[in-house]
Amino acid sequence: MTDAVLKLEDVTFRRGQDLIIRGLSLTVHRGEHWALLGPNGAGKSTLLNFCGAWAHPTSGVVSVLGRRLGRVELQALRRDIGHVDPRHPLRSPLSVREVVLTGITGTIETPMRWTPAAEQVEKADSLIASVGLAHRRTAAWPVLSQGERGRVLIARALAGDPRLLLLDEPTTGLDVAAREQLLETIAHVVSATPDLASVIVTHHLEELPATTTHALLISEGLAVASGRAEAAITSDAISRAFKHPIDVQRTEGRWHARARASGVRLGHVAH
Repeated sequence: MTDAVLKLEDVTFRRGQDLIIRGLSLTVHRGEHWALLGPNGAGKSTLLNFCGAWAHPTSGVVSVLGRRLGRVELQALRRDIGHVDPRHPLRSPLSVREVVLTGITGTIETPMRWTPAAEQVEKADSLIASVGLAHRRTAAWPVLSQGERGRVLIARALAGDPRLLLLDEPTTGLDVAAREQLLETIAHVVSATPDLASVIVTHHLEELPATTTHALLISEGLAVASGRAEAAITSDAISRAFKHPIDVQRTEGRWHARARASGVRLGHVAH
């Protein structure tokens, strides 16, 4: 297929003497919605940094939106990628509308001497309404709940009309109700934008949107399973990735995991 939005080919990554990623490959096509799953320390965030053009692999090839890392101006590339990170480092008391507008400028703060055009404000307000926060568009960032911030960041990520949306553990710190609202927002956004591709990082199956189409399971920097979500997210694969016997079920498009009451711990993934 020629509609690859993201392509990682045999990538490795070393940090000092530690081999963090061990020859992983991943191809994400237009309209696909991938989950990167694995335990803490598996290498998920490192892979997402490659996808977002924030880091280069030690070896291997990374192409994002048809452009190869190492041969492209990174700042320009990042403006075409929507990134949702609950640790968004905003320090100013910007309003919801102002935060979303920074998705157009590709900055954290509002650029000096920059004034949005009327159509840009209209677009920001439309995105804010699409994530269910029209009544909060003038509220300041510091007074927002964590769940509201998550939805604002999705609107911000979409402001630049990205072809690729990256979500780095977007439900971190949310209670059950806020988590479900955020997952509903993600599902609504991807359903309304059929050409958009997305990658979400999590280590909890319950945090996967129902719109997830594919999954890559990793453990200790190695691929355990990859492909269509229903084939990759299985009790066997999850148990091997997390090195513990886990039963996986899917109900109405959502996954649930539960450790088995008994059983021995599984060994390490073979290198």
